[in-house]
This record gives sequence, structure tokens and C-alpha cells, in this order.
Amino acid sequence: MEGQDWNTVNVGKGNTGRSLPKTKQGMASALRTGKVQSELKHGAGSNSSAHSGANVNARKLEESEETKHATSGKSLGQAIMKARMAKKLTQKQLATAINEKPQVVGQYEQGSAIPNPQIISKLERQLNCRLPRPGKKPKAAGATKQTGNQAQQKKAANLTRGGPAKRR
Repeated sequence: MEGQDWNTVNVGKGNTGRSLPKTKQGMASALRTGKVQSELKHGAGSNSSAHSGANVNARKLEESEETKHATSGKSLGQAIMKARMAKKLTQKQLATAINEKPQVVGQYEQGSAIPNPQIISKLERQLNCRLPRPGKKPKAAGATKQTGNQAQQKKAANLTRGGPAKRR
């Protein structure tokens, strides 16, 4: 049993033989002489999360030109606002009527919402009017449109008579 240490160890607030200086000047002199060591703690004492910078990076990725989301647009927002005002409803009352949050109605009226056809049809039903639908994005320049006959031939080539293709 040679590897064991049976000496008593004080884990509490007992006197360790060294006392820390009480003043700034005493602490500075103790640091210079090497009696006290200090550590630099990154982010110590701050209330911010360690992951707070991730949102900024994600937002930058979302807003790049290639992956920018299509928004509902100002024309849809103006139409919703005019129809809502004609019915004398607030955004909150309209949102409650279509079972959505008031922020959703506000985003559609501002033109910053990502268009959802289900929400737009709910708004049309509640406001009793047709709303302008946002246009679809054009396809890539290299994509060619297939005729109905070509699509049927392609679909038939993938299927055998009587069901899907057999595994080999």
C-alpha cells in the first residue's frame, strides 16, 4: 500500500498558511513577486450566453443573395391592411379570427413574412376579398420545360406493368 496518502487534508476555509493582500497595492506587489498568480477568465461576469454570436452568423447566411427568402411583398400587405380597416378590425382581432398570432398578421402587413398559402387563404376567407398572391421565383436558366407527353414517357419508363419496378 505504498501509493496511498493517509495525511489529513483541510478542504474548508481553514488557514492555508498564506494570506491574500487586502489592498490593490499589496495585490500588485504580490503579483510582481510571484506570490500570487492570476488567471484571465474569458466572459467572466458577463450575463451573455456563450452562443449569442451564433444568431448573427445564421442571419448572415440567411440573408445572402443565393438563399434569400421570398417575402410576401408590399402589395399584399397594403391589400390586407385596407380590407382589415374596411371591416374595422385590429390586427389582434383578425389574428384571433384566423387562429394565428398577431405578429403573423403584422409581418404580412409589413411585407416581411414568408408567404404561406394556407394563411393567405384564411385571411381571404375572413376578409371576404381576393388578395394578390406573391409570384413564384423563376426556375434556373438551364432548366427546360417538359411537355406533358415527355413527362408521361419518363414516368412510364420508371414503372413496370402492374406496379413499381422490381428489386434486383
